[in-house]
Amino acid sequence: MIYFDNAATSFPKPPEVLEAMIKFMEERAGNPGRSGHRLATSAEATLVEARNAISKMFGLKDPSRCVFTYNCTDALNIAMKGLLRNGDHAISSVLEHNSVNRPLQKLADDGQITLTRVEMNAKGAWNVEDVLAAITPKTKLIAITHCSNVLGVVCPVEELGFKLREKHPQVRLLVDAAQTAGAVPLDMELSGIDFLAFPGHKALLGPPGTGALLIHPRIESKELLAWREGGTGGDSASPHQPHEMPHMLEGGTPNSMGIAGLLAGIRFIQREGSGLGKERMAIARLIERLGGDKRVTLYGSRVAGDRAGVLSLTLKDRDTAEVASILDQAFEICVRPGLHCAPYTHKAMGTFPTGTIRLSPGYNATLEDADRVADALLEIAS
Repeated sequence: MIYFDNAATSFPKPPEVLEAMIKFMEERAGNPGRSGHRLATSAEATLVEARNAISKMFGLKDPSRCVFTYNCTDALNIAMKGLLRNGDHAISSVLEHNSVNRPLQKLADDGQITLTRVEMNAKGAWNVEDVLAAITPKTKLIAITHCSNVLGVVCPVEELGFKLREKHPQVRLLVDAAQTAGAVPLDMELSGIDFLAFPGHKALLGPPGTGALLIHPRIESKELLAWREGGTGGDSASPHQPHEMPHMLEGGTPNSMGIAGLLAGIRFIQREGSGLGKERMAIARLIERLGGDKRVTLYGSRVAGDRAGVLSLTLKDRDTAEVASILDQAFEICVRPGLHCAPYTHKAMGTFPTGTIRLSPGYNATLEDADRVADALLEIAS
C-alpha cells in the first residue's frame, strides 16, 4: 500500500510512538498534577518534558506558555474565542481550513466581530501586502495559515510577523501550522508570532487527539478568556479558573498517553530529521510526470521547494471521488478527494464543489512511490 494522505494524518507512525504510549500506560499512567504519589508525579514529568521539547522546537522561551490541546482545531478555537471581543476586526484568508473559517464566521454572523478574508495569489499563497492593507484601527487578530492544506504552498509568515511587530504591534498574529509543524522550520520569536497552533498527529508523527497552542510571553493572561473551565489539579478552593499558564487553558485531565506518544514522535524527528526533503522530492517527481499531460491539471506553484508535502490535481472528465476510489481499490493507493474542509480555497481555485485529488506523501516517501502514483493516475486518465 502507498499512503499519500499525510496531510490528513501521518501514517505509519514510528514504532517508538506506540511503544512510548504503551510504556506510559504500564508504568506512568497517573493523573498529572492531581496528586503527589509516584504515578502522578511521573505523568507530570512526561508533560513537562514534552512542553520543553515543543517549546525548544518552535522558539518559545517560556515552556509554561505551551498549552496542550486535543488537536489543531481546539488550539485555534482557544486563541480566537479567547482573544476576540465585541467590536473587534479579524483578518484571515481564502486559504484557511474550516478550523479557522467556521469559528470566525460564527463570531461575524453573531455580530461580535467584523471579518476580512484576503485573496490568494497565482502561486497559491497569500500576499503580505494584502494582509497589511486589510488592517483597520479595530483589527485585533490576524488568523492565517502557514500552508494551505489544499495547495501546499508555504506562505511568508516570517515576513508578515516582522512587519506587524514593526508597524502594527497591537495586532496579534495567530498562525495555523497544521501542515508545517514538524516539517518546515518555524521560530515564534524570530517570526513575530503571537499564537502558534498545530496538531500532534501530522508531521510531528504523534497520535490523534494531541496538539498544542503556543502563546508568546508578550501576550498577558488578562488578554484571554478561558476556552473551558474545570479542574487543573491545583488551587482547587478557588471558584474561578486560575490565571497562570498553562493551567488557565488546560481545564480537565489531559491526554497524557497521547502526549507521551507525541514526545516520542518529536524525538524521532530530532534524531532522523523531518520528512520534508523526501516529501518535496516525491512532489517534484509527480509534477515532472504529470505536469505536461493535458488531461491533468495541477494547482499552485510547480516549484516543489515552495511546498510542504501537498499537491492537488484534477483529471479531465473524471470525478475526484471516483478517482480516489479507483486508486484505493485497484492500485492500493490512499489519497483524499473533495473540498478538504477548505471551501473558500476551492471557490478561489474554481474547483468548487467537486474539489480536487490531494496527494500528500509522508516522511518515508520514495521516488518509486511517486512513480507508481503517477502511473496509476495516467492509467485512470486514459
